[in-house]
Amino acid sequence: MKKLAIIPARYHSSRFIGKPLAEICGKPMIWWVYNQVKKVKAFDAVIIATDNEQILNVCEKYNMEVHMTSPTHSTSTERVYEVALQKEADLYVVINGDEPLIDPFLIERIIPDDKEFFNKEYFVSNLITEITEASEVVDFTNIKVVSDINSEGLFMSRSPIPYPKASLDFKYKKHLGVLAYNLKALRFFSETNKGPLEKIEDINELRFLENGIKITFVEVNKSESLSVDTPKDLEKVVAIINERMAAT
Repeated sequence: MKKLAIIPARYHSSRFIGKPLAEICGKPMIWWVYNQVKKVKAFDAVIIATDNEQILNVCEKYNMEVHMTSPTHSTSTERVYEVALQKEADLYVVINGDEPLIDPFLIERIIPDDKEFFNKEYFVSNLITEITEASEVVDFTNIKVVSDINSEGLFMSRSPIPYPKASLDFKYKKHLGVLAYNLKALRFFSETNKGPLEKIEDINELRFLENGIKITFVEVNKSESLSVDTPKDLEKVVAIINERMAAT
């Protein structure tokens, strides 16, 4: 199975303009993400996908493989599909470009074995983890997930799901920024219109669930990984990396 890692990197984030280029201990954030992903030996290549000249130039400066994509894409999944049309592979693993602390071991967990992969017409998979901070349950930036007994996704929402009416004995879980697709799944996404649930929740993966395509959730233990959504998140990441560097 040929496996490619693709890191979408968008400059015009609504909450943090220029986020992939934000400095972390002397290097841009995208450099930290790229080098964490490169530690996964299973990948045949690691590619950054961007539509921004500044990000392109920085990637080339640091000798990171980068592909310029169309600026008209409305989602990172469409950007990944454009790269997939140029780079043939069986499996495309997508790592968000705002995960500078991502653990390479966690990324490896989403890679299926051949039997699991080739038995599915559409392969779609997401990493998920248990929410341990109560504030994250009500934070709309954390996408909550519920699944059936076979770890197949039932729904994803920015609201707390399920609602604790009859019991509080439940562990909430959230989507992490690591996903995997085969080419047919990426093509389906790109050629299918948004459904009403995706439109209201603004969650890409609902396009699959609304059309009856199963998503496999792979649960991992919570790590120190922290997505950078705001400048405040960046401050936390810088503090963690400084601490790590001081300890070595």
